[in-house]
Amino acid sequence: MARSVSALLILLCLAVALFAAMADPKPEKPWKPEKPEKPEKPWKPEKPEKPEKPGKPWKPWKPWKPEKPEKPEKPEKPWKPWKPEKPRKVKCHDKKGSQCGGYEFQCPASCPKCYVDCDLCRPVCGCDKPGGVCQDPRFVGGDGITFYFHGKKDHDFCLLSDSDLHINAHFIGKHDPSRTRDFTWVQSVAILFGYHHLYIGAKKTATWDDTIDRLELSYDGESIDLPTNEGSVWRSSSTPSLSISRSSGTNSITVEAEEKFRIEASVVPITEQESRAHNYGMTGDDCLAHLELGFKFYSLTKDVHGVLGQTYREGYVSRVKMSSNMPIMGGFHQYRTSDLYTPDCSVSRFGRTVSGIAMVSQPADVICASGMKGRGIVCKK
Repeated sequence: MARSVSALLILLCLAVALFAAMADPKPEKPWKPEKPEKPEKPWKPEKPEKPEKPGKPWKPWKPWKPEKPEKPEKPEKPWKPWKPEKPRKVKCHDKKGSQCGGYEFQCPASCPKCYVDCDLCRPVCGCDKPGGVCQDPRFVGGDGITFYFHGKKDHDFCLLSDSDLHINAHFIGKHDPSRTRDFTWVQSVAILFGYHHLYIGAKKTATWDDTIDRLELSYDGESIDLPTNEGSVWRSSSTPSLSISRSSGTNSITVEAEEKFRIEASVVPITEQESRAHNYGMTGDDCLAHLELGFKFYSLTKDVHGVLGQTYREGYVSRVKMSSNMPIMGGFHQYRTSDLYTPDCSVSRFGRTVSGIAMVSQPADVICASGMKGRGIVCKK
């Protein structure tokens, strides 16, 4: 009985499954025609190869030629011996009735840039008189002793300081690594007196031409235009006692303040001959134009100081070593100033009252020999 029931259930299940399959048959996919094959590309003939370019025609072999020899360097120009400047002629331009006023004098060959001393009525060289400041600065003191003061390039130093007169100088130069000091020259000076200041300077120049004026002048900050004619005179409207005159057409002047000072100033270059002789190492961009100066003072006090000023003191004893080939005044730090127009060196006397200080009378004119080449000069009244 049980077996019959089991068989019946199995048959029932199979019947249900068969019925379900017949009731929900899966639809077949519709027929799609096959894609036609792509037709083959029609045959194209191959492009013919480009013919090769014909080569350059053969050139016959050139025979070997030796290289051209290098051109020999041009030989240096033979050294020409130095020719001294032609002595020039100068006149006395004193308008106060000098006996030689207007007369012409010829400078000696040893000093082509001389000037006329209108009191002595003869040409003199400012570099060899007391008050001379020339070359790598070579000073002739008020006592007649020659000495050198090198200072330092691109710095300012006090040459003279008194109660109502102060003179500073600006030094230019060349540095030589093999030496302990610079080669130096005075490029400009500033003269302070009262409430005024006068500037005298040499303009920088590469190539020197004595016919071109290289002097630069100003008074109380205003430029001075002095015609380049010998004897031309400029006078200050604010200080009638001050005058500047041309000693020659260019590069030489005389400055005078009545009863105070007289200055002879000239602009000169460093020549190639000087550079060779002293190993200055000059270059073509600067001939180091500088000033040569001759000072004369009329009313200094007993307390006057400065590199040059102290040598005008009564009883002054020089500290330079006269036995040396180049007697040098040291201690440049005490003469250094902060700038050209400031009287602030440590020995400054400018602005002090003169009460109780004796005045140095006008120094007598002296005649000095210059053949000692730096060891000192002998001066006679």
